[in-house]
Amino acid sequence: MTKKAVSFWIRRLAGDRRFAASAALFAAALVIVAGAALTTSVTSARSQAVAPDAAPLAIPPVAKASNEFTRIAQMLEPSVVYITSEYRIRPTSQRRAPRQEEEGQDPGDSLIPGPFRRFFESPFGQMPAPRRPEGTGSGFIVDKNGYILTNLHVVDRATAIKVRLSGDRTEYKAKLIGSDPELDIAVIKIDAGRPLQPVKIANSDGVQVGEWAIAIGAPFELEKTVTVGIVSALGRDLATTQQFQRFIQTDAAINPGNSGGPLVNIRGEVIGVNTMIATNSGGYEGIGFALPINTVVKSYNQIIRSGRVVRGSIGIRFPRDEAQIENTLRALGFDHGIIVESVAPGGPAEKAGLLADDVILSLNGRPVKDGNDLVGRISEMPVGSEAALEIDRGGKRITKKVTIEERDKVFKDDLAALSGRRDMVDPDADKADESSARFGIGIRPLSEERRKQLGFPQAGGVEVTVVEEESFAEEIGMRTGDIIVSINRQPVAAFEDVKRIQSSLKRGDAVAFKVMRPMPGARGQRRWSGAYLSGVLPK
Repeated sequence: MTKKAVSFWIRRLAGDRRFAASAALFAAALVIVAGAALTTSVTSARSQAVAPDAAPLAIPPVAKASNEFTRIAQMLEPSVVYITSEYRIRPTSQRRAPRQEEEGQDPGDSLIPGPFRRFFESPFGQMPAPRRPEGTGSGFIVDKNGYILTNLHVVDRATAIKVRLSGDRTEYKAKLIGSDPELDIAVIKIDAGRPLQPVKIANSDGVQVGEWAIAIGAPFELEKTVTVGIVSALGRDLATTQQFQRFIQTDAAINPGNSGGPLVNIRGEVIGVNTMIATNSGGYEGIGFALPINTVVKSYNQIIRSGRVVRGSIGIRFPRDEAQIENTLRALGFDHGIIVESVAPGGPAEKAGLLADDVILSLNGRPVKDGNDLVGRISEMPVGSEAALEIDRGGKRITKKVTIEERDKVFKDDLAALSGRRDMVDPDADKADESSARFGIGIRPLSEERRKQLGFPQAGGVEVTVVEEESFAEEIGMRTGDIIVSINRQPVAAFEDVKRIQSSLKRGDAVAFKVMRPMPGARGQRRWSGAYLSGVLPK
């Protein structure tokens, strides 16, 4: 329609009152149509000018590309849980520990010294334990009735443990069933009101270096995270960890929040519990460690029966330097065995007549490969059972029969051999009167073996193993790992010394602890620096 025709019809319609409104509407419609046609023409011209030879892209129908990793992720998703542990918030102390000669790493900064660390952290940054109000970790269901395996350091000393299942935003309150501090393993339970899907357990003795390893968990609170790598080493002994911890090493990415989650094989079976990482930055640097599931299962089965783990012992000590042991055995004409370094006083080995420098060659007729082999087999034997040890003493082969005893009792005076054991100095709350002095610490005596391990040269002293929250000891700056050598100038060398001095004090008295604190020295050697920690016992 031409512009002249449009004008004619507008004038004609406007002349008629009945069509006045219609004329206006008709005119507006014509303008819109004309404008749209003009815009389309311009856009089309521009499109052709920019890419005249381009064909539009089409989104194809959905086609799911599946492989073994996606299958495993889907299979394990309902069984891996997200754990939140809540802690009592305590006020920040206004007092500071005295300045040391040189600043060094606080031995309480990490459960494991050096680059090896457990990776239970607050999201997106480290939160200085134990001041965190909450932390997060992972776990996995092992029983349809709600039993879950995780690391002890994920739930240790938590005032509340909450578990979230995949696809379920409900936070289920969990109960701690029991733990194994020497393995860093805990069993917790939730009541979801329905059967849950447990994982499948592998036999970790069949794991080989180079096979696929898949880690699943909630690093940095990012639930359902799946990372893939390989098994890069087996039986890794980190020396800084417990005697029973021999790790599967992997390069599958694990980070803060992965603690307690499963490491699985290509069949989706759990081969380990992700426990530690090697890092200088606090995050993933290519090396992680998982406890073999066979070791974990043995502890789990004891925990669900009795709530604790009992290990057998014969009461001997032996060197841990594998290269030195191997060379010594070769020089003595042996290709296997373990050399007795010392025997625990009053222990089964001493009762059976074992002596230092005896070479243990076999246990119940089977050769003993090394110290780990001996300890592992004896620890699994029932308390009260008898073990036949073939030993070489000065070139003569003899057999000694030893009765297995509970490890905690055999080494009750050598608490360095036990994880998490400590004596609390404070009187029991129900027996203490209002004037009783309370320090808020746990201590253990220093055996000669522990002194060598710490490189602590002087006599006397007791090691601080626990500093209670909001206690007097925390207020004056005492740390786990400090060695108390005197209190108010009175030397201490045993639990009884500390208890005796404490009983002579009352609330409101001034107290000065002389402590020795480990500091880094030249060439990585540890040195000890003395400091006084003083304060007035609160009224």
